[in-house]
Amino acid sequence: MSLGPDPQRIREMFRGISGRYDLANSVLSLGIHRFWRRALVEWSGAHVGDRVLDCATGTGDLAIEFMKVVGSSGLVIGSDFCEEMVDLAKNKVSKLKIADPPKSFFEVADILELPYDDHQFDVVSVAFGIRNVSDPIAGLRELGRVLKPGGVLMVLEFGQVSMPLIEPLYRFYSKHLLPRVGGILTGDRAAYTYLQKSSQEFPCREEFVAWMHKSGRFDEEEFQSLTGGVAYLYKARRSVS
Repeated sequence: MSLGPDPQRIREMFRGISGRYDLANSVLSLGIHRFWRRALVEWSGAHVGDRVLDCATGTGDLAIEFMKVVGSSGLVIGSDFCEEMVDLAKNKVSKLKIADPPKSFFEVADILELPYDDHQFDVVSVAFGIRNVSDPIAGLRELGRVLKPGGVLMVLEFGQVSMPLIEPLYRFYSKHLLPRVGGILTGDRAAYTYLQKSSQEFPCREEFVAWMHKSGRFDEEEFQSLTGGVAYLYKARRSVS
């Protein structure tokens, strides 16, 4: 079953905007994306010594937030199916000065075919990537496979604003300004038109929680909204059976 976009098209799109991706994220979100990532790490309950896999890691921002938490006894792996993004993440981490850095590395890997054994990680995360997977439910199933029983999956994804006072303003911004500004910053307006459209169409709240449950890997699925529903955090615990 294929519910999502063509993977080759998505890989080429991110390859094309990779060099300006961080700048565009910061401008288009007014820097709020950093708060969202920190909120994900806090809600995950990650602690010193944990093994963490961050999929669709992009330039590594979420993996870096986990690195600050798990300490030298922990492990953080960042994976992405776009090699150019992985190279940028490696370069970014090489310049960081983290007080108690864990073992960490970045590598090319596809969410649908992760090169890791079953039950390897305490936390698995994916930020703004699950909607770009050609079969999101299969992707959730694969993410659950590599979690230890009782481990948690954390997903950060855009959604549909639910607050009446904010919704028309955000709809205008996302439909008309986001693609234009994203195009100016990266030279690829079509990429940000796709990203805006996919955000508006992708299931959120209870619908996405239902997908997590349908994957057959998780218990205790829950979600919370961020910034009035511009984005959502999802948390699911890996079944122990």
